[in-house]
Amino acid sequence: MTWDLPCGPAAEHLLFMAGGIFGILMLGSLAGVILRWTARSDQRRHLAADVVARVHAWWWMALIALGALLAGERVTTVLFAGMSFLALREFLTLTPTRRGDHQTLFWAFFVVTPLQYLLVGAHWYGMASIFIPVWCFIFLAIRSTLSGDATRYLERTAKVQWGLMLCVYSLSHLPGLFLLEIPGFTGRQAELLLWLVVVVQLSDVLQYVWGKSLGRHRVAPHLSPNKTWEGLLGGAASASTIGAGLWWLTPFTPIQALGMAAAMTMLGFAGGIVMSAIKRDAGVKDFGHLIPGHGGILDRVDSLTFAAPVLFHLTRFYWT
Repeated sequence: MTWDLPCGPAAEHLLFMAGGIFGILMLGSLAGVILRWTARSDQRRHLAADVVARVHAWWWMALIALGALLAGERVTTVLFAGMSFLALREFLTLTPTRRGDHQTLFWAFFVVTPLQYLLVGAHWYGMASIFIPVWCFIFLAIRSTLSGDATRYLERTAKVQWGLMLCVYSLSHLPGLFLLEIPGFTGRQAELLLWLVVVVQLSDVLQYVWGKSLGRHRVAPHLSPNKTWEGLLGGAASASTIGAGLWWLTPFTPIQALGMAAAMTMLGFAGGIVMSAIKRDAGVKDFGHLIPGHGGILDRVDSLTFAAPVLFHLTRFYWT
């Protein structure tokens, strides 16, 4: 097991990216101040307050994420384990549970989640890749059956299985990138992780900007009325171009980085729209209210749930 801190070019690249991210956030903070000063209507004041809350939340999220990456693999893994725990809590509180689920939920939160991240941290790829989709899939179904409560059994069991797959298994592929032994890229896995997060999160932001500016045709009006084809294509193209420009954070060539970034933006959109369907089914707007202006943890990482495992396995298949 290796827990080395980033050093050399890896640390320099992370610090360079941190400077760029904080520079963008400073511009966002300045824009929020200007909006507050120039607001003359209730609508403009509401917009200004929303921008300020979102930028303030982004400051904290960027500080925590970049701090974890600079602190090394162990801290990064613990950070994502905590995020998975909170995301799973948000997911499983959307619909009521029954007394017969309590033991199963205990296992999901306090045994399965930490064990998955321990396996990732121990670099035991073979077990980490099948622990939840095989062993826990079987065990938790049996455990729920032993409660003797058959009321909506399939619905209740599926909810726990889905929650673990999305919130724990999928997200564990983010620190799982440290498992990859890529020739010529040793010790730089944190850069690839940062590249993925930057590309996917920028895609979300740019889709919003393009959609507000040019959006006319909705992708899924009954699931997410604010998502438009213009926003999707404009945001994905912009974020993919930025991803190609940041190829030096990856083991990819610029052309490969462009293709991978395009795939990640599409998967990010798919993850977001699937989560929107879950929220609409539950009759809620957000998964939670932990992050001002952003909803809950799962609202912020929904686009990574599909992108992270695909990037991991594509990179493992073609570059290791």
